[in-house]
Amino acid sequence: MDSGLYSLGLMALLGLLMVCAAISDLRSRSISNELNALMAVLAIPFWIAAGLSAWPDMAIQFGAAFAVFLAFVGLFAIGAMGGGDVKMIGAVMLWIPLPLFLPTLTVMAVGGGILSAVMLINMKLRPSAKPPEVPYGVAIAAAGLWGLHQQYLNQFQVIG
Repeated sequence: MDSGLYSLGLMALLGLLMVCAAISDLRSRSISNELNALMAVLAIPFWIAAGLSAWPDMAIQFGAAFAVFLAFVGLFAIGAMGGGDVKMIGAVMLWIPLPLFLPTLTVMAVGGGILSAVMLINMKLRPSAKPPEVPYGVAIAAAGLWGLHQQYLNQFQVIG
């Protein structure tokens, strides 16, 4: 099987998994460990199909994604994010090329801000005794899809 076709298939599977995680987060405000683990584990065959060498490429990709994960663990520790969201960020960042880390995190932050604003508006329109929980998995999935598109599916990258 052609490695390009294999990579595209794995990216499509990741996209489907991210959409499932976003839907799960919307419905129940939780993202399963199994779903996050599957996204993380599937990064390894993707790296191989994409032609990354074990050293240093895969190690750097893993280390950078792990650093992002640790930064968000800090947000979890202070109660700013849920555990499933933090694990999903770590899993998704395994797939994002290093030059797109900051832009992807920026898209994620903007998406999370929009979600938070919508949640605040909803809270004002429909008061509830429960504190609002932002389904951040939606922003993570949107940013992950954006990041994959920018690197692998954007036919306009060569312009300019």
